[in-house]
Amino acid sequence: LLEPASRSFQAATQLAQLEARGEGDALVAGANLPDRAAERLLRRHLFSYFAAALIMPYARFLRACEATGYDLILLQRRFGAGFEQVAHRLTTLQRVGARGLPFFMMRIDRAGQASKRYAGASGSPLVASAQRCPLWNIHGAFARPAELLHDLVELEDGSQWLTFSRTVEGPTYGTQHPARFAVAVGVEARFASSLSVRGERGVTGTRVVPVGLGCIACMRPDCSQRSAPPAGRTLLFNERERTINAYHFAGD
Repeated sequence: LLEPASRSFQAATQLAQLEARGEGDALVAGANLPDRAAERLLRRHLFSYFAAALIMPYARFLRACEATGYDLILLQRRFGAGFEQVAHRLTTLQRVGARGLPFFMMRIDRAGQASKRYAGASGSPLVASAQRCPLWNIHGAFARPAELLHDLVELEDGSQWLTFSRTVEGPTYGTQHPARFAVAVGVEARFASSLSVRGERGVTGTRVVPVGLGCIACMRPDCSQRSAPPAGRTLLFNERERTINAYHFAGD
């Protein structure tokens, strides 16, 4: 039922369990986790990391990233990997003496629920936040399946992030509804000069989209997409006026 890239990954995971069981058990034992379930989850994570490193070896993958300007499509083709696999691998390139760009990666479902969040070395609030902004193009990926979208967003702290989003699909069987997710991989905009997208439409010409970290954490007053007032703010009411959204609130 799996696509070729996922089939390769699962074969590599099985190989990890055969060839690296001892190393995995030693790492799990050294973690001193509180219960059996946590140990099994860590072991699964370690074997998945082994599989990704086998398919996309660190040094060769980093050289390809730098040579192609982190071209996500070329990286997929060169390593026979899926978009989600490449996005996840990009978050791990922080080996001392051989560091890649500090990417983050996130996967959400149609309801906006995050099923994967990896901040890597990015420190991005977009990953840390439990809520997301509807203006971020990761949500728009569902309307344009399999198309790679790029977005330049600015948070309230002034930081700007260049993100790439597209849908991915899991295996389906029989009459099951197809499992579809949106995956976003992003990096601070100050690293844009190293990216191949600069040669396509140009990051400098891309419209900057002001976004927040979910409505209850966002203090932007002029957003037409606001679904709730920010936490800790007093609502103001004026019977003679109606603002761009239903919530008018006091500032600091």
